[in-house]
Amino acid sequence: MSRRKTPEELSEQELRRLLLDKRRVSRRDRLDHFRRTGRAIALEPDIPQDATNAQAGLTDSAHSPDPAQEARQQSRRRWMDRVLLLVEVLALVGLVGVMFNGMSLLRMLNAEVVQAIAQPTLTPTPIISAVVLPSGHTPPNSPEGAQPNDAEIPAHLKPLVQSLANLPVPTPAAEQAIRIQIPAIGVDAPVVQGDGWEQLKKGVAQHIGTADPGQSGNVVLSAHNDIYGEIFRQLDKLKPGDEVIVFTNQKQYTYVVDGTQVVAPTSVEVMAPTGSPVVTLISCYPYLVDKQRIVVRANLQNP
Repeated sequence: MSRRKTPEELSEQELRRLLLDKRRVSRRDRLDHFRRTGRAIALEPDIPQDATNAQAGLTDSAHSPDPAQEARQQSRRRWMDRVLLLVEVLALVGLVGVMFNGMSLLRMLNAEVVQAIAQPTLTPTPIISAVVLPSGHTPPNSPEGAQPNDAEIPAHLKPLVQSLANLPVPTPAAEQAIRIQIPAIGVDAPVVQGDGWEQLKKGVAQHIGTADPGQSGNVVLSAHNDIYGEIFRQLDKLKPGDEVIVFTNQKQYTYVVDGTQVVAPTSVEVMAPTGSPVVTLISCYPYLVDKQRIVVRANLQNP
């Protein structure tokens, strides 16, 4: 006698047949009960067991899938799953690319906007309270004699020269220059504040607003070359290495000549402030012609 199979050991077809048998037995039992109680009448003979089993087998066969067809369907589903996965990956990659491109575009647009609205960095222009270099005058041997040379001043700037002429002379202070010595050309003269026509009659004049001796900045000193003592007549004789000594009430400062140049009277940039302590000496040039200026620049020794 063969061992009875457990439900786990039955195949799908056997389980289905077992379920149909149970339903058929249950239905038959109900019909028998209804007949005994007079609530049902047999209209046709019972279907033989073998026919029922054959019909059930046919039904199972009709509903049982073809293994080859099922394998093809599974293969088709796997391919569709792969295609869908590939589409999703491509969509994700595309989205990342769009986001990255958008961020790059946004950064580029921001840079263009910043560049468009950014103001250029302005380099501060030193304020030079002069239109022409100081000490300008007509030569003493000219028909009108020595006098301020207004012809050097551009016509449109003459009102500015008049306003600058009224600048107040600074209050005397211990750090102001009071004397200058240039041993190489025998200069030993007082220094006064302001370089107007009247101040230049008294000696060497310091341009108002320029640095005091020893400070970081440009000490601008000027004097005549052919009138009022001809103090700066020999500036063109100075050579690099010559000393320029400037005195205050507290100390003396030694500057060393760096170079000499001849410029136009309007080259006021030589008076501009500097980042290091220097002295600039200015006078008319050439002697008894006075159409240009000679400029000597000296640097502070051991600042």
